[in-house]
Amino acid sequence: MKSGGMTDQRREAFQFIILLGVVSLFGDITYEGARGVSGPYLKLLGAGAVTIGLVAGLSESVGYGLRLISGYLADRTEGYWTLTIIGYGLILSIPVLAFVGDWRLAAVFITLERLGKAIRSPARDAILSHATKSVGRGLGFGIHEALDQVGAIIGPLIFSGILLFGGSYRDGFRILWLPAFLALATLLVARRKEPMPTRFEIQGKTDEDKLPRTFWLYSLFILLSVAGFPSFLLISYHFKARAVVSDIQIPIFYAIAMGVDALVAPVIGKIYDRVGLQSLMTIPVFTIFIPIFCFSQIYIYGLVGIVLWGVAVGIHETIMRAAIADLTPIKRRGTAYGIFNLTYGIAWFLGAPIMGLLYDFSISYLIGFVALLEFASILVLLSVKAPIRVPGRQKGKL
Repeated sequence: MKSGGMTDQRREAFQFIILLGVVSLFGDITYEGARGVSGPYLKLLGAGAVTIGLVAGLSESVGYGLRLISGYLADRTEGYWTLTIIGYGLILSIPVLAFVGDWRLAAVFITLERLGKAIRSPARDAILSHATKSVGRGLGFGIHEALDQVGAIIGPLIFSGILLFGGSYRDGFRILWLPAFLALATLLVARRKEPMPTRFEIQGKTDEDKLPRTFWLYSLFILLSVAGFPSFLLISYHFKARAVVSDIQIPIFYAIAMGVDALVAPVIGKIYDRVGLQSLMTIPVFTIFIPIFCFSQIYIYGLVGIVLWGVAVGIHETIMRAAIADLTPIKRRGTAYGIFNLTYGIAWFLGAPIMGLLYDFSISYLIGFVALLEFASILVLLSVKAPIRVPGRQKGKL
């Protein structure tokens, strides 16, 4: 049945994607609002620089490393909703920081939030992938990413506003109870609305029960392209060290990048739905130019570089995830997203320190390193020969 040119199933899938996007919006307000001040707050509680670095490293390792396990469990138990709800429930560890008076306990709660992200991410993405089948993988993930980034912008601004008007860190964490509870409430609404999201994506007779070779080639592409992607931490360090951008403007540059990300996500998603895997070529192409502009000593070049960085992040978070759903069978979708997230984390872990080391020697070496990895990723992507299938036609063959 059609209504206004849209089938009932497509309309329901679209509404469900919006609901999951709103969950991510409130979730990002909570944990992205806290991440920007976690370091200063730990210092306030008595932690030193080495300790803060260890907490950051441990929490991020937990956040990425355990996603493979949680994705596998999601597939084995089919408890996608259970793991998603548990994972979002651990967001409540962030506002609890308002009542913590010891840095050790604060470190535990910060790590618990990252554990929650590890638990929920593969299962949540698997659920989302089913709904995107009806509206277009790229568009669906693009809408979700756009709403997610709106939260990533609002969260830090809330904390900045509280501190600007004389509030304390504890006041900021108390405010975060509201978006945390709204995230959980919206998630439960989504669960009640669509307890079986697989209905949006009927498994075909040829749907295999193992991950295909194309998926592993795609994972290698991810590893290479992400390892060559400069982190904002290093970019902001350059801005500060070379006095390219003032201290006050550096957070504004990050907000600009997140805004660009939110705008780009639905657009690149639609492009992916039209041309398929070929759109992934935009990732290495944009990335190659990022260090050339971001590590310049000219202000306007730095601004251009940040816009390019925001574009690339939007592409990463949208069509990289969308392609996973198109390349993998339903029964292994959670595992696939777990592997994807683990690969992403390993790439960051390997690439970031190498770029930091090269930066100290020569920015030219850094640019060359990025170019080498991105060109290598292009060669790998060219070997991924898999069409993106949509009802009634095939497209996107690479």
